[in-house]
Amino acid sequence: MSDELVSKIKSRFDHATQKKLLREKYSSKLTFAHAGGMWKASPELATQCNLCLANGNFNPVFEDLYSTPVKVDAEELKNLTLQRWQEQMNAWLDEHEELSKQR
Repeated sequence: MSDELVSKIKSRFDHATQKKLLREKYSSKLTFAHAGGMWKASPELATQCNLCLANGNFNPVFEDLYSTPVKVDAEELKNLTLQRWQEQMNAWLDEHEELSKQR
């Protein structure tokens, strides 16, 4: 194999590895504490909060990351979830775009 081909293969492998590391980095930053429980910001959690609010259940009991039942303020948890989600997705996008430029 030529050195150029080996270099391209290595570059693509390094890029894939860097993408995985970015995913792990930002996945861990989605975790936050609220109302005595630990939560992971996600569209699913925001949707669960919205469903409770739509049904008039403003203080539902949710299961947190450690399988502990926690009574929460659905509006507050939804807002924290959406804020954390958007902050981390924007930061992840910025780093991903920078990584793509280096490629």
